Amino acid sequence: MELQTRLKHIHSEAEFNLVVEENENVIICCGRMGPMCAPVYSAMEILKEQFQQVEFYDIPFDHPEVHMIRNLPECHGFLGLPFTVYIKNGTVVKATTSIQTQKQIETILKEHFQTLHVGD
Repeated sequence: MELQTRLKHIHSEAEFNLVVEENENVIICCGRMGPMCAPVYSAMEILKEQFQQVEFYDIPFDHPEVHMIRNLPECHGFLGLPFTVYIKNGTVVKATTSIQTQKQIETILKEHFQTLHVGD
């Protein structure tokens, strides 16, 4: 079971844990191939070129091991798909639900993962 995106895919809880452990900045979109999720995947595919310091992943909402996303306290009460989580140094720094525009995702990425250089 794999989403038809150009993002990296997470296939298990062990892989989720490894991705979070080995990468400072991670965004994971948990959804289906539907009208609320597809725009988020598309935006992520575009933004991954601009935010090369961030690892971009997806995981199907119906995956048997997706509880590691669905049960996060930050996702409590979420009703709409997708669930998108932003993780920095192993800690969820932001979580969103439902459709997000590219601009909304970019704003969150800049807020939490942008590396400022001297003179910026």
